[in-house]
Amino acid sequence: MSEAKRIAVLDIGKTNAKVLVLDCASGEELDVRRRPNKVIAADPYPHYDIEGLWKFFRDALRDLSRSTGFDAISITTHGASGVLLNAAGDLALPVLDYEHEYPEHIRTAYAALRPPFSETFSPALSMGLNLGAQIHFQKVAFPAEFAKVATILTYPQYWAYRLTGVAVNEATSLGCHTDLWQPGRGTFSSLVDRLDIRDKMAPIRSAFDALGPVRPELVAELGLQQPVPVYCGIHDSNASLLPHLVDREAPFAVVSTGTWVINFAVGGDLEHLDPARDTLANVDAYGRAVPSSRFMGGREFELLTAQLGPLDLDAAFAALPAVLEKRLSLMPNLASGSGPYPGLKGQWLNTDCASVHEKWAAACLYLALMTETCLGLIGAKGPALVEGPFASNPVYLEALQALLGRQVISVSGSTGTSQGAGLLAGVKLSAHSKEIVSCLDKGTVQAYAAEWKAKIRAAS
Repeated sequence: MSEAKRIAVLDIGKTNAKVLVLDCASGEELDVRRRPNKVIAADPYPHYDIEGLWKFFRDALRDLSRSTGFDAISITTHGASGVLLNAAGDLALPVLDYEHEYPEHIRTAYAALRPPFSETFSPALSMGLNLGAQIHFQKVAFPAEFAKVATILTYPQYWAYRLTGVAVNEATSLGCHTDLWQPGRGTFSSLVDRLDIRDKMAPIRSAFDALGPVRPELVAELGLQQPVPVYCGIHDSNASLLPHLVDREAPFAVVSTGTWVINFAVGGDLEHLDPARDTLANVDAYGRAVPSSRFMGGREFELLTAQLGPLDLDAAFAALPAVLEKRLSLMPNLASGSGPYPGLKGQWLNTDCASVHEKWAAACLYLALMTETCLGLIGAKGPALVEGPFASNPVYLEALQALLGRQVISVSGSTGTSQGAGLLAGVKLSAHSKEIVSCLDKGTVQAYAAEWKAKIRAAS
């Protein structure tokens, strides 16, 4: 197989999907196609528009084969999703939206089945955020359809299957709070036997493996001059983590921001994780367990934008001293059911006469406080590298540096989910990093944080 020069990446986030082409030598994004990742609110339950995505991917790959060309394909998707196939290789049931909440009696029955946290390092999460809970729901609620299930695939690997016909699973998606995996041992958990699905789980392959070429019938449709290899693929937060694992020594932390803010303590241990506060073990692309924590920071930013209007960074930064002095604050959570304070409902404090810019400054402080809390829960040490949308928010970055009292680095350029997926297929990344020097008084910020946390304790 000749060395690839350009990689096409299928990147499915919870909110949006895209296909882009990366230059292998520089990591530069050469061309991209995008569409919303729609949820179909119809029977039998809310589910992803799989055929709409499949048409989008084929159309985008055909366009990109003409505009830039590519000679390999890699894949990354959000976690907490799996695909049930029948013996013909078609969907046995629609791919369930992980934000769907199941009936109480099904949740109660699943709670009695799931392994202890000490086995899976996977906390009990709301909705369908535990993939094992999704599979249990589908098995109990739709027994006739589930009886036809022959193969169960993790989500990135389903799209690799559509492209190649090769059905596999992969550890970063299995290790994403599914209840189905033992991160410390690198093997399935006892749940697969309790659900009686061990024989349906496709074999495990490395994220770095080329599974095979594009199926022959797709070569002409996609306008390819020859079949191209398709790589196994990776869970999106672990795709964001991968570039940092390649060129940095532990210990350090990575704060991957998107719909979720996922925090990784690279070089940490699993001994002090608290399942009640949304800490867990992820599994990196090399199969190693990584202490992790998270909150739905990107979704909360969307809710704030709907409430306050667009963020003016300069005006919000200028409002920070007044916010700290007046103790204007936002309390968790705007997006409920996850994060370090899962039982609390968000509210503004001392903001009756606050301007929009002051509220935005308080909101950015809130996001930094949530991040600092999450990093503390997983015992993160060393520099904190922030990538994704929050890496360009100086209010958030300077507040986080003042809160942590140690190095915070903003990373932009060739980072993120698409670039991490491209690295699987040989893309050389060229990230740009900037150390954050906070002009905020650390004592003032940390006193604000102490009061914020005291109010949370009083409300809990």
